Amino acid sequence: MKPLKEKISITIDSDILERIKYEAEQDDRSLSQYINIILKQHIKNKEKTTP
Repeated sequence: MKPLKEKISITIDSDILERIKYEAEQDDRSLSQYINIILKQHIKNKEKTTP
């Protein structure tokens, strides 16, 4: 079963947003999908390095 998704509103620096939009387009993904991937990867990396 797919996890439930929630809508949120955030404020992000415009230069970061433009870069993420570009990377999402290069990866042929929506902005939302790409942000989810980045966040999941970040959490996974933090779990590896946290004692």
